Amino acid sequence: MRASRLSRALAVGLLSATLVGLTACGAGSRTGAETATKVACDFENPAEATTINVLAYNSSAVDPFSNTMVSSCTHDNVTVKHDPIDFAGQLDKTTATLSGDSGTYDVVETYTYAIPDLASRGKLEPLDDLFAEYEDKYALGDLDPNTLKSMTYDGKLYGLPMQSQLLTMVYRKDLFEKNGLTPPTTFEELRTGAQKLQEAEGMKYPIALPLLSTADLDTAFAATLGSQDSAFFVNPETKTPNFDQEPTAKALEQLKSLLPYMDPQVTTFDQPKVQQQLYNGKAAVAVMFSGRMSDLVDQKNTKLYDKFAFAAPPAVFEGGKAYSTVSTDGWSIPFNTKVDKDLVFQVIAASVSQEASQASVPAAFPARTTVDQSSSPYAAAAKDSLAKGPTKEIQPYVPAVSNAIRPVLANYMAGKIDVPQAQQQMQAAAEKALAAEK
Repeated sequence: MRASRLSRALAVGLLSATLVGLTACGAGSRTGAETATKVACDFENPAEATTINVLAYNSSAVDPFSNTMVSSCTHDNVTVKHDPIDFAGQLDKTTATLSGDSGTYDVVETYTYAIPDLASRGKLEPLDDLFAEYEDKYALGDLDPNTLKSMTYDGKLYGLPMQSQLLTMVYRKDLFEKNGLTPPTTFEELRTGAQKLQEAEGMKYPIALPLLSTADLDTAFAATLGSQDSAFFVNPETKTPNFDQEPTAKALEQLKSLLPYMDPQVTTFDQPKVQQQLYNGKAAVAVMFSGRMSDLVDQKNTKLYDKFAFAAPPAVFEGGKAYSTVSTDGWSIPFNTKVDKDLVFQVIAASVSQEASQASVPAAFPARTTVDQSSSPYAAAAKDSLAKGPTKEIQPYVPAVSNAIRPVLANYMAGKIDVPQAQQQMQAAAEKALAAEK
């Protein structure tokens, strides 16, 4: 009995670590039910009253899809319910609903980096047969193949993509033009431009990055590492951590080189705090996920709404990949839902229809290739970020490794350890995490 309880506790803990190991791409921003779009949701009416419970955090990029699901698919004997929740709450509820034989939710929002771990442990329902059955009805062939690939593990599809989040750079075009600056293409140019803004504008902290000592920090480190010829945390062939290699040393040095231009409390900054620095004019350039960008040009949020411009993030070094990553958000069906999976799939397919996806612009960067994003102020920058970014490291062990190295990264950024010590400790922590995965 004790062994069984311990195994269950470890499984729940791993799921929690997996989800916490993900940056809350757009968490915090909320949009109301007015983002709902009426679309066709023509399923066969079940004989009895059926409730489909949806678990998804509130954000300006996700709400259009969840609101449309509720608005369009609640009819006849079906009621679709989605209660407002923040990202932290979603993590807790996802852990709970997937930990037993019977869950509370019938649709869960998932992410690129969660899929391999959850799918490998049988927590999600494969969607391939349902996708093939309803591909024509819901025009699912128009979904970007890359987003479908990011929802795939071991050759099977486990999530229906709705939208992607790219690390994207935003900058104050008025201050850049005034000081003869152009959008930086390397970290060196970023530092040089920031120094000029400090001197010419009296701006203490021109750069704002989300470096909260949770998932934000290891996301930033991964982007800095990946910018160097798509370097990975772990060698995929030997399953050996790469933190004792030169790219890690350079990534650590380069990430820390930005500290003189950022608020001293930057390791407490999540994306909403970075937004706030931009809203109130305390920062002039930032890099964060694209789901945050439409908030910046909303006149209700800041008097500087018309002063922002967007571009792909800089490379760490000239000629390298962009300091970027991509995460696709999608809908998955839990293995333990008691609702008919055919019905659930049609509900999620309707929410990513052409009409729903088009209506999500500019708040979201939809997964559909047929969507017109000309009205989005940041879509071109996000596409450029995607094209210039590093190859994604998508493996079941990545969340566990990220979770293991996070405290070391925090100590390094706080000046408690130097680069060699950080490398040694990260290597040891990753090796331990990988051993536990076997």
